Amino acid sequence: MDGILEEMIEEHAAHLLRLAYFYVKNRQTAEDIVQEVFIKFSQRGYEERGQLRAYLSTLTINQSKDYLKSWHYKKLLLQEKIFPIQGNRQRDELVAAEERSHIGAAILKLSLTYREPIILYYFEEMKIRDIAQLLRIAENTVKTRLKRAREALKPHLKQEEWEVLRHE
Repeated sequence: MDGILEEMIEEHAAHLLRLAYFYVKNRQTAEDIVQEVFIKFSQRGYEERGQLRAYLSTLTINQSKDYLKSWHYKKLLLQEKIFPIQGNRQRDELVAAEERSHIGAAILKLSLTYREPIILYYFEEMKIRDIAQLLRIAENTVKTRLKRAREALKPHLKQEEWEVLRHE
């Protein structure tokens, strides 16, 4: 099992790290979340049905949401408001490259309500029906949030060639 788990980590860790980072906006926290996901995965019995990436993505999303609801996160937010931290944070190459992209930076500026459907639809390539089931909202709500997120992204991405926005 160890060899299989190591292979799986090698194959999916970068993707899951990026996904977690889009939620929590902190590299170390995203790494912790991905580590927790792999620990939970190794402890649970998973029956292979060809959907491993989707399963791991769902675990990562749920773990990220749990973190955002946690007392620890709320305490950190309060501390950052009271004592703003100035300084350079060391960043993972993957995360730094994502932040450098205009699209990634613009998406990170969206609220979680709009960021979630955009990430799931464009980065995870999930169908609207699947996003609605995952987020436990109506399909029309997903469509509305996608539309509003695209509208919010348009001013930030004027110079970018983003095919989706050109056809809206």
